[in-house]
Amino acid sequence: MEHVTSKDGTTLAYERHGHGPAVVLVSGGLDDGAENAPLAGELAGSFTVYTYARRGRGGSGDTLPYSVAREIEDLDTLIGAAGGTACLYGVSSGGALVLEAAAAGLAVDRLAVYEVPYSVGEEAVRDWRDYVQRLDAALVRGDRGEALACFMRLAGSSEDDIAAARSAPVWGDLQALAHTLAYDAACLADGRPPARLSRINRPTLVITGGVSPDSQAGMEGLASDFFVLAAEAVAARVPHAERLTADGSGHMADPKVLARMLERFFIA
Repeated sequence: MEHVTSKDGTTLAYERHGHGPAVVLVSGGLDDGAENAPLAGELAGSFTVYTYARRGRGGSGDTLPYSVAREIEDLDTLIGAAGGTACLYGVSSGGALVLEAAAAGLAVDRLAVYEVPYSVGEEAVRDWRDYVQRLDAALVRGDRGEALACFMRLAGSSEDDIAAARSAPVWGDLQALAHTLAYDAACLADGRPPARLSRINRPTLVITGGVSPDSQAGMEGLASDFFVLAAEAVAARVPHAERLTADGSGHMADPKVLARMLERFFIA
């Protein structure tokens, strides 16, 4: 584990694997960066891969108040540690952060995102806004368990599912990350793909998993085409976007399948 200091003094913990052009992997919600480890291992034969704990998670610090601008500075700092330029890959809400960073003009060679959970359509936007209000209220009360429950309800979990999760050994670890759900929500703003994505001037790969009854396990409350509609909206806004589907993958992508797609795109 290595460390680097962001512009506001926050310490970021990261790991470096492999040799070659730099690729920074950005995790999504309720993850300290560990979920990207299998993908990092697959990419390490062709790239120098950087995985890190986003602020407020794992071994990284957390300077308040939170802002998306500070998370963009974190990425800029990591790119600096990687030599001054890098390809970026972001999954889920981490993909929203990657898109915001590219729109802000960071030194990005190419970027790829996987199943960014933007809301498309009035009902989806309404559900998102309701979730953010309930999440914020729970966190203000200091009720991390209810914050997690709000997140699970958004994805369609039943009250029985939530009760079972509360008794699972991992619940305590998730509670430790619950405050960062607000950080992810901030990266997604009002839920809709923002117009500023049109500022992105770098080649961009927009990926979704294959839509099937099994592809959204644990996310049954979302429409079956939720991530597809979001990806198509992103691709329509970003000038140099390419759309691909990782067949056989759900919201947690198969690292071998994903690595092949990223290798072709980042080396092109």
